[in-house]
Amino acid sequence: MLRRYRGLLFSLCRRYTRRGTTVEDLMQDASVALFRSSERLLAMATGVQQAALVWKIARNAMVDTIRRTPEMDAIAEGWEAEAEERREHDELYERIALLPEPDRTVVTMHLEGYSYEEIGQATQMSEKNVSVRLVRIREKLRKNYI
Repeated sequence: MLRRYRGLLFSLCRRYTRRGTTVEDLMQDASVALFRSSERLLAMATGVQQAALVWKIARNAMVDTIRRTPEMDAIAEGWEAEAEERREHDELYERIALLPEPDRTVVTMHLEGYSYEEIGQATQMSEKNVSVRLVRIREKLRKNYI
């Protein structure tokens, strides 16, 4: 199961490495959380519902890890030398990190390519609610940060 969702876990880990944690730390904690929930996950048929539950369990484990980890104050060397595209990408995710939790989850899943149905199942919202929330999040980001 970990091999099947390795890409999902890795992309989640990269999104949550802003507070002094490493991808490896987050991957390990998410794997442990998934192992603890393996009976429940294996009882489900492989598909959208299982992927949504894996995403939710892993994200919760990563958030817990970040809360226990002290923040790093230093900025990585060479940050200013990175390409403009990467800088804009990082700024977007920094802005997203400032959003309240339900909005942050919805927009992160949307950027990772999940459908409205998958996002709705993971967050227990209707597809229409996911759509409306994404429109409001975009407006909020434009208004406050652009």
